[in-house]
Amino acid sequence: MQVIFAGTPEFSVGILDAISNAGHEIKGVYTQPDRPKGRGRFLTPCPVKERALELGLPVFQPESLKDKEMQSQLNNLQADVMVVVAYGQLLPIEVLEAPKYGCLNIHASLLPRWRGAAPIQRSIISGDKQTGVGIMQMNEGLDTGDILLEKTCDILKSDTAKSLHDKLAELGAQVIVEALDNINQLTPTAQDESGVNYAKKLTKDEAWIDWSKSAIEINQQIRAFNPYPIAQANASSDKFDSKVLRILSATVIEKTYNTQPGEIVEYGKGTCIVATTNGSLSLQTVQLAGKKIANIKDFTNAYKLTKLQ
Repeated sequence: MQVIFAGTPEFSVGILDAISNAGHEIKGVYTQPDRPKGRGRFLTPCPVKERALELGLPVFQPESLKDKEMQSQLNNLQADVMVVVAYGQLLPIEVLEAPKYGCLNIHASLLPRWRGAAPIQRSIISGDKQTGVGIMQMNEGLDTGDILLEKTCDILKSDTAKSLHDKLAELGAQVIVEALDNINQLTPTAQDESGVNYAKKLTKDEAWIDWSKSAIEINQQIRAFNPYPIAQANASSDKFDSKVLRILSATVIEKTYNTQPGEIVEYGKGTCIVATTNGSLSLQTVQLAGKKIANIKDFTNAYKLTKLQ
């Protein structure tokens, strides 16, 4: 197959490698323009661009594929199919219909369960037991196309957004190669519109912990927001009145304490247990604002927390 690849973040890199390693000819790689990053705000290439250049592939970075000149450039590549994974742009109909087999999207959920930008995080926040990767025939809607191939993946109680991201990226690489190798045998299946959920992009405001929720719900939030933007609370101790405490991992305890949610009910010697409305949370890995990430044993040796809110 002669393939155009479109992707931007780290999730897409292994999939680009898999298509190349499977022997398909990559005619060009489309990715987002370099963006300012870091304190110096220097223009920085995305992970897909870096990998494409290492592979010696042509790279295209249009601000928009709605531009007629950009569409003509894409058409001139004469690809059989365009593979799209976390590219970051909606494709116009002129692009969707350009390749012989159209555009295939690799989506990190079992559609239509989580359409949108953050399916991995939303599946964890919602307590889903299973997710997966789907190969979708793209149309003009947002993740609304027919499904060509799907593979499932269990969500473990220990999974964070990072660990689930890595599992789904590996699964996506396997599934797209299978789809390309068998493209003439795939049967499109329409999505069930009654099961649609929208996975909106995470915001920093959502990172604040509401201790009135159950321990299970808060732990799902902690796992879903690791590695970004990290769940957090305001903490007070014997050394400071109020600082942001980022919580990277915790363990759910079934015991419910007869006290206010957010109250610290056990503390010291490597233990910090916080009350919720249903069950409690034993904090495991934390980071105080301006400090390094610490396990709870080292943290409790350095500080005596008195309040979380």
